[in-house]
Amino acid sequence: MWRLPGARAALRGVRTAVERHSRAEAATETAAGAMERAVVRCVPSEPKLSLSFALADGSHKNMQRDQSEPLGRALSRIATNALKGHAKAAAAKKSRKNRPNASGGVSCAGPGPEPAAACEPVVKLYYREEAVAEDVLNVDAWQDGAVLQIGDVKYKVERNPPAFTELQLPRYIMAGFPVCPKLGVEFGDPAGSLFRWYKETKPGAAEPEGGGPSSLSPSSPSPGWTETDVDERVYTPSNADIGLRLKLHCTPGNGQRFGPSRELESVCPVEAGPGTCTFDHRHLYTKKVTDDALIRTVSYNILADTYAQTEFSRTVLYPYCAPYALELDYRQNLIQKELTGYNADLICLQEVDRNVFTDSLVPALEAFGLEGVFRIKQHEGLATFYRKSKFSLLSQHDIPFHEALQSDPLHKELLEKLALYPSAQERVLQRSSVLQVSVLQSTKDSSKKICVANTHLYWHPKGGYIRLIQMAIALAHIRHVSCDLYPSIPVIFCGDFNSTPSTGMYHFVISGNIPEDHEDWTSNGEEERCNMSLTHFFKLKSACGEPAYTNYVGGFHGCLDYIFIDLNALEVEQVIPLPTHEEVTTHQALPSVSHPSDHLALVCDLKWK
Repeated sequence: MWRLPGARAALRGVRTAVERHSRAEAATETAAGAMERAVVRCVPSEPKLSLSFALADGSHKNMQRDQSEPLGRALSRIATNALKGHAKAAAAKKSRKNRPNASGGVSCAGPGPEPAAACEPVVKLYYREEAVAEDVLNVDAWQDGAVLQIGDVKYKVERNPPAFTELQLPRYIMAGFPVCPKLGVEFGDPAGSLFRWYKETKPGAAEPEGGGPSSLSPSSPSPGWTETDVDERVYTPSNADIGLRLKLHCTPGNGQRFGPSRELESVCPVEAGPGTCTFDHRHLYTKKVTDDALIRTVSYNILADTYAQTEFSRTVLYPYCAPYALELDYRQNLIQKELTGYNADLICLQEVDRNVFTDSLVPALEAFGLEGVFRIKQHEGLATFYRKSKFSLLSQHDIPFHEALQSDPLHKELLEKLALYPSAQERVLQRSSVLQVSVLQSTKDSSKKICVANTHLYWHPKGGYIRLIQMAIALAHIRHVSCDLYPSIPVIFCGDFNSTPSTGMYHFVISGNIPEDHEDWTSNGEEERCNMSLTHFFKLKSACGEPAYTNYVGGFHGCLDYIFIDLNALEVEQVIPLPTHEEVTTHQALPSVSHPSDHLALVCDLKWK
């Protein structure tokens, strides 16, 4: 077991020292015949515990035993396994001795009788140098620091050391784009773990001085791998890495205690990147995380894979986009690089596939200090990420619009108005749109809380009246959260609202009312007319103004995305410029090989009044 002195903040500074110490310690212990490692996983909520150790024949045993079982039964089973292992080892040794030598003869063990049949080895468990009674239950017997003896071999028991439950590298890796491994750590956390990156040695390349990585320790990468100078979770390959595979050696930990290390190799070599991307220039404005007085906020429809991969998308919506640039593995690289480069405090995303959230966004953004929550809609959903050093999540108040309208008393009056128009009501209740609402609290000042809302309204061009109804539901629900549940907390409302500044939805949000004779009430014809007047009490503003467009595809461009802010409590410090029109149209339209979505991200710095 390794232990680190000092606080977790000192972890990075002592990584190399710890690794060197552990290698030296391992070499010393091996020379002295030190104990092997037996890892026990014992969780109160599970009926069984697991035991993992290596046998004399080199095989690795993983056993599952009832926690309520007496220790004696578990030791008896271990003895049986060990006997088989010893028998295999002896057979292998005998086979080697009887193997023909170089001159064609047979090498024998020498004169004398054959050894007696192997006896079952003595198996005991000791704790503080005393044998543990065989009637003690497994759950109590297998303590951290106990010693398991199998014959002449001793194992140091490690109960619930940090361990990886999941470890995965992305399939598609590009030069200049961060590689963010997906990690699951039990009894530890990624921030307290150790990482070391390697890359393949180019054919014909000279070995490093001192023998290279193979001289480090038995567990170090074998020849053919060169150690990089990166000991962080995220590695960004350079152009020099193109054509080479990567290897990650990582040790799970919690800052003080460390578990068994694992190694992971990339499936494919590093490929060349696309060159300059639409967001590269924007990153010049967001090189650092903002100070505590500011809240850098991003709203972005990242284009769900479930939509990008349809035949309709490839041939009708985005025929100008290279097919490989619509592939998820490719687009994920661009999305990760773009989002991490903004150094944001809040990120509200739309059109997020569930697997993209768990396998791509969470690992990438977590490595850069953000934590996220997800809300499924139907085929995709919404995600809200927040910087952990600035905010903690107090509560979530997500709703599907159609369910809230029917069941929540907050919307009783609106439902009664809509009931006068059965055709319109039916269409509204068919929509699956949802609202994601998260209440965050400042980690620096607990009196500062904020309501962050995120949505993606109905998309159809003729659905103006549906979007008005959805927005009325959203604002009523946000008011309940920000006034009734958490009195007088400010609101940030992000999303893809599928509404240009000339629409009734935008007018309703900004002005606080919509008259019953507005043309959007007949957006889908007289049959679905649903004239009504609506009001809300918020004083909201579009933080990024009214850009010429936030969505740019072959057949349409317009401003559909907004970050609405509460003017009573927040003001805009800075709006990060959008890509130039030349950058957007370099490859005709969006998405493209240099931009992962058909939308542009809105980015601004907000501050408390």
